[in-house]
Amino acid sequence: MSSTSPPLPSALLLPTPTAVTGVAVGQAPRLTNGQVTTQPGAGLAQAFRTAVSAQAGTGWVGYGVPMVAGDRTMCCFDSGTTFINGTVRSGQPCCGMCSIEPSDGTTTSRTPAAPQAASTIKLEGPDTMVVLFRVVNRQVERIRVFSEDCALDAGGRQVTWLTGVRPADSVALLESLIAAQPGTDRRDRVTDGAITAIALHGDTAADASLERLLASSQPQNVRTKVPFWLGNARGQRGLEVLRRVVKDDSSTEVKKKAVFGISQSAETGAVDALIDNARNNAPTSERGGWIFWL
Repeated sequence: MSSTSPPLPSALLLPTPTAVTGVAVGQAPRLTNGQVTTQPGAGLAQAFRTAVSAQAGTGWVGYGVPMVAGDRTMCCFDSGTTFINGTVRSGQPCCGMCSIEPSDGTTTSRTPAAPQAASTIKLEGPDTMVVLFRVVNRQVERIRVFSEDCALDAGGRQVTWLTGVRPADSVALLESLIAAQPGTDRRDRVTDGAITAIALHGDTAADASLERLLASSQPQNVRTKVPFWLGNARGQRGLEVLRRVVKDDSSTEVKKKAVFGISQSAETGAVDALIDNARNNAPTSERGGWIFWL
């Protein structure tokens, strides 16, 4: 949005597919079919608790934060638009319309080479992501993340949008939600979304958070979800953590996930790490599976 654009109102009702464009950190997302109320997000923990406590029925709380560098897009399975290397076949930004209500999933992918004939939107991948928390009866029920250039359909729900959120505060909030989940179906939905969101933060606080979540003191269902994202999103630091896990961790299952995580890394040393692991760290019964990821 240009500097001459008028400021967003504190609440706007968007019943038609006319969306706010040019999302920047702190601005409302490209949202339709929902009522957006904007509130300050400084002091995120308290601002988030207040917003959740105010949601008696079903609604969403969200904010924007910088996203880790890389050519990836996060939209939905059924959005109907092909997004390739910053270009789109349909001539609309990114991914078409995505419902934020749980009628479809969110897919994350790296973008391949661009086709010859397409409408160019931008040369780089998005640098901001939208983090959305579905709140039901004053409890977080699931967490979803989207690229800044995805058009979102709120399904008629109320959305509380928090501005001025610091990335490190966002990481801390997400990590706290993982620790707070009881042994219910909601636990896995919140845990999966929170780990994904943490990993995609463009902030070093995400590295420290993922390493804490990988510690042996964490529940197994948390530990086994972290390695994929260390390899996929956290660069050289993530690769080094995974190499240590493969050598030293006491859990065979976590080691398997770490090998897979290494296979997802785009870092130069990832292939060498796979070869070294297969030669020196793989139990005989597991060596074939480890070699497979080469």
